Amino acid sequence: MVSEVKSLNEECGVFGIWGDAQAAELTYFGLHALQHRGQEGAGIVANEQGHLSGEKGLGLLTEVFDHPDKLAHLTGNAAIGHVRYATAGSAGIENIQPLLFNFNQQQVALAHNGNLTNAVSLRATLEAAGAIFHANSDTEVLMHLIQRQTAATFEQRLKASLRQIKGGFAYLVLTNDALYAALDPNGFRPLALGQLATGAYVVASETCALDTVNARFIRDVQPGELIKIDDHGYHVKSYTTDTQLAVCSMEFIYFARPDSTIYGVNVHQARERMGQLLAKEQPVDADIVVGVPNSSLSAANGYAAASGIPYEMGLIKNQYSQRTFIQPTQRLREQGVRMKLSAVTAVVKGKKVALVDDSLVRGTTSNYIVRLLKEAGATAVHLLIASPPLRYPCFYGIDIENTRELLAANLTLPQMQAQIGADSLHFLSVAGLIAAINLKSSAPYSGLCVAYFNGDYPTPLYDYAATFELPQVMA
Repeated sequence: MVSEVKSLNEECGVFGIWGDAQAAELTYFGLHALQHRGQEGAGIVANEQGHLSGEKGLGLLTEVFDHPDKLAHLTGNAAIGHVRYATAGSAGIENIQPLLFNFNQQQVALAHNGNLTNAVSLRATLEAAGAIFHANSDTEVLMHLIQRQTAATFEQRLKASLRQIKGGFAYLVLTNDALYAALDPNGFRPLALGQLATGAYVVASETCALDTVNARFIRDVQPGELIKIDDHGYHVKSYTTDTQLAVCSMEFIYFARPDSTIYGVNVHQARERMGQLLAKEQPVDADIVVGVPNSSLSAANGYAAASGIPYEMGLIKNQYSQRTFIQPTQRLREQGVRMKLSAVTAVVKGKKVALVDDSLVRGTTSNYIVRLLKEAGATAVHLLIASPPLRYPCFYGIDIENTRELLAANLTLPQMQAQIGADSLHFLSVAGLIAAINLKSSAPYSGLCVAYFNGDYPTPLYDYAATFELPQVMA
């Protein structure tokens, strides 16, 4: 969706609950808080006294559950839900999650956030052994692995299967008698555990979803952990000890909601610090600071506070505009963005603008915004990016799988500035990003994955290794 105001997308959000009679309704509210993580499809599977049933469809959560009956029939005291953006597999209904499997002895529902780096080779091996896949996303691989394990219990088979898959994953698995939450050995994707006043337990991709259903935060799911939740409470176990925290830095830069907290770090405050350090590293001569709505506003506020330059609302986002799909002509594409974003002429006219954005991917939107501000009368626009240049692809759940679409991977800084049309272009350093997020971890890069900026991947690339492309511009 190149016509979106933003051009990065993350795979999805997951939400699960065990022990509340309104499980499906609470899952709906939790997913609503996670809608920013995926808009292509949504689904909920509920557990009614050991029987699983589900509802899912294409579109936003409110479009899928557009009639009360669609939610009313999902009764029971446990449920899992999913909102999807496709990074692996097509956007067809067959890939909308949770995936529900009906076996002779058991039903299993599966929801996944992330991207497996060895899914292609695993799928080939499984198909050669007779497995039949109904979808073409990487999520279904785990279920086939579980069914081929020989261990006595489902939990043992699940643990063995989790040790076989590689990459970034946060799984929710709902069975007839339990809810499981599993995180990959690097913790690329966040996953939080909470509890309602009723005693029910909740698991969600972000703490903002816990807040929405009024759940008390208990703990983050840690890398390599498998948490089992049933009628006896929650039980923390590990399926591997070979772990190293490398949470995706883009969660803090762009993906997560500002009211979420990840491994003890509030996202809004981290973004404010990014802006503050950007002001120290990259001062500019400007009259006002303007942030690109909405995920850049925290960083813009931080830049203004540290620089002493007044913060102004120079750009307005239409909060009621619908998703703008790819249009057949450039004129219509630009019109789609114009419907979403407007310049406040009275604020920017005659002013030198320090324009703060969270990231720079393809540059198309930045070029448009710079032109928008100059058409509104800005005498200069200095573009300041509150993250380092994106030069390397991501293989853990973000839709950047090659360097061809990354502006910073193919152009020098002066070339990028010229293409965007800004009077100057500046980025936060990798060291500044790490300091701003300030995770309390002794792991490399303070427990962050910054591979998109420096090419230092925390894991082998497996299926992607043969097609990995180096950026044309390395620094």
